[in-house]
Amino acid sequence: MIIDLHNHTTLCNHAQGTIDEYIIQAIQSGTKIFGFSEHAPMDFDQKYRLSFEQMNVYQDNVLRAKKKYVNDIEILLGYEVDFLEGHMDERVLHADVDYLIGSVHFIDKWGFDNPEFIGRYEDENIDDIWQKYFDTIEKMAKSGLFDIVGHLDLIKVFKFMPSKNILDIANNALIAIKEANMVLEINMAGYRKPVKEAYPSQELLEAAYNLKIPITFSSDAHAPEQVSLFTKEILSLARNVGYTQCATFNNRQRKMIDF
Repeated sequence: MIIDLHNHTTLCNHAQGTIDEYIIQAIQSGTKIFGFSEHAPMDFDQKYRLSFEQMNVYQDNVLRAKKKYVNDIEILLGYEVDFLEGHMDERVLHADVDYLIGSVHFIDKWGFDNPEFIGRYEDENIDDIWQKYFDTIEKMAKSGLFDIVGHLDLIKVFKFMPSKNILDIANNALIAIKEANMVLEINMAGYRKPVKEAYPSQELLEAAYNLKIPITFSSDAHAPEQVSLFTKEILSLARNVGYTQCATFNNRQRKMIDF
């Protein structure tokens, strides 16, 4: 996998391994460009993310690794930012990074992908949950704050699927992503979850391809052994849909690379 832009460190409080271990695994896997995108700090759900006081430590650690491995691999610095209105912080949104991933992990402050709160799925119509999720993705894209859409259909994580047509549910979100000139990541973490498939599904990826939305690739690793774990699967998915290029970033500027 030539590019891998979504990976974490122990500073998020739910990952394992050192930065060096992630990078060495990436080098051994043949990755040329590897990005760290730690869960950005905010004043909500602080247990599962970097603190504001650790931002400089995180950035310094990644930049130090960038210099250390300069002859072996290109290391990029980013953040994965939760789109949660009223809780995003200017210190993150204007940080000196290569890219920002915008992700939705909360619907009305419900952490829908956290197994601790899985019972909430029984309390609401599943079609309504999916629509609220993609409405939030649409708002995230329209905010114009981010470069990459994180795990587009994360709402399927526990395999609670809607009865309505998913393309109809996601249509406005996809149009907003296109209009915002954002990149869609193909994220392999779904293979490690109950849904057992990439984010996004082939159906959604085909819709994105038809809209000419560019892609990038992500392990979303929270442990070194997860780096590039399902590379063959997501490369095959991208190629089968028709993609031949993927995106990388430097200082918030996008560049497309053949894969």
